Amino acid sequence: MDRSGIVTELAASLPSLTAIVIIPYLSRAPDLGKLDGAILFADALSACAPIEEFTASASMTRYISCFPAARPAFQNVSCMVSAGPSCSMSKSCAFTAMSVMTTPCSFYDLRLDDVEWMVSTLMLGARIVLYEGNPFHPGPERLWQIAEDERLSHFGVSAKYIDAVRNSGYAPKDNVDLSNLRVIMTTGSPLSVDGFDFVYKSISQTIQLSSISGGTDIISCFVLGCPVQPVIAGEIQACGLGMKVAVLDDNGTPVIGEQGELCCLAPFPSMPIKFWNDPDDAKYKAAYFEHFPGVWRHGDWATMTSRSGIVIHGRSDATLNPGGVRIGTAEIYRQVEAFDEILEALVVGQSWDNDVRVILFLRMAEHATLNDDLVTAMKQAIRNGATPRHVPARIIAVPDIPRTRSGKITELAVRDIIHGRPVKNTEALANAEALDHFRDLAELRD
Repeated sequence: MDRSGIVTELAASLPSLTAIVIIPYLSRAPDLGKLDGAILFADALSACAPIEEFTASASMTRYISCFPAARPAFQNVSCMVSAGPSCSMSKSCAFTAMSVMTTPCSFYDLRLDDVEWMVSTLMLGARIVLYEGNPFHPGPERLWQIAEDERLSHFGVSAKYIDAVRNSGYAPKDNVDLSNLRVIMTTGSPLSVDGFDFVYKSISQTIQLSSISGGTDIISCFVLGCPVQPVIAGEIQACGLGMKVAVLDDNGTPVIGEQGELCCLAPFPSMPIKFWNDPDDAKYKAAYFEHFPGVWRHGDWATMTSRSGIVIHGRSDATLNPGGVRIGTAEIYRQVEAFDEILEALVVGQSWDNDVRVILFLRMAEHATLNDDLVTAMKQAIRNGATPRHVPARIIAVPDIPRTRSGKITELAVRDIIHGRPVKNTEALANAEALDHFRDLAELRD
C-alpha cells in the first residue's frame, strides 16, 4: 500500500526532521520530489563510513552509552484503549533486556547458531529471517521453501496461517526438508485443535508446537511454550518467567477448569511503566487495572487446566482483534458517524473461523436505508480513514442500540448476545429490550 501521502503529512508536522530514508518497495525509482530531505536507502548507506572503521574498541566507545537501569527502553504505540491510540513505555532497559533474552532461551531452547524470527534474539547472537508480503504468493509452499533454504530452527507464524495451509491441502513434510526445524510458534489468535493435529501430521511429529499469548505492550508473553513439557492440543503449555498468571472469575477469585479473565496478579519485569501524555496515569490504570483493582487484566478469555495449561477462548473486552492485531472501535465510529444517514453505531468482534471478524451495527436516521451504495461508501471511508483491518465483515441495520442509563452504548452486552452468552447486569441498561434485536441474526451465521 502506498503510504507516501502519510509520510508527507508527518514530515510537514515534524520541525526537527532532518532526513527521510526511503527503501524502494512498490517502485524501484520512487518519486522523492514531494519529500524535502528524502534520500534512498542505498544512497544513505554509501554516505556512511565502512563498518570496519567502527570495529576498534577505541572507536566503539563513541557509540556506546551507559544508561540507568530504570530508564525506559521502548515506546510502543497501541490502539488497545478504545478512546484512541496510546503510547506505552516499557518497564526499564534492564528488566526489558532480561525478559527478551531469557524467554527465547528458557522456553524455545534458542541457541547461538539458530535461525529464527524474533528480532530480540539478535541480542543473543542468533540469526533472524523475516518475511513481508503475501505468504501464499505464488502458493502455500512459499514460507516452507524459505524454511528449507534458510535451514530455520524456529518458525513463527499466525494461527490463521496454519489454518490456511491446512485448508489448502499442502503438506510441508512431503515437499520440503524441515530437518533443522525444532520449534513452531503461533500467535495472533487461538490455535484450534485441528491446527495442532495438522502440525504434527503434516509438518513434523517431533517439533515443539508453541502457541503463545502476550502483547507488544509487555514485550513478552504471559503464557507460552516449554521445551520440557508435553504439548496438549488446544492448550498453551506454561506461564512465563516472572509472570504470576491466573484466571479470575467475576469475583476476582482464581479458578481452575472454568472460563474467566487471564490476569497477572503481581508486577512483572517487562511491565510498561506508564502511557505517554498521561500525567495522572488515568488511561494506564483504566487500560489494565480498572476491572480488578491492582490486578493486570489482559483482556483474554481463558481457562487454566488442572495441569497448569492455558486455553485461550478469545478476547474478553471490547477491543477488536482481527488477525491478531488489536484495534480500537473509536476509529470506526469516527468514520461512520460522519454519514448523515447514521444516527448511531456499535462495533463488536465476532469469533469466527478461529479468528475475530468485525461486525458493525447501525441505527439509521429517519427515512434513510442501508443499501449497497451506502455500505460501499462506509467501507471505503473506514479503509481510508483508519486501516483495511478496521473494515467490517458485516454491516447490519438494527432498530435500536442498547445503552446504559448514563447514555453509553454497551458493546460488551451485544458481543455476549451474538455469541449466545447471557448478559449480566441488564438492570443497568436504559433499554434492555434492544438486546432482542441482536439475537440469532441470520447475517452472522455465514
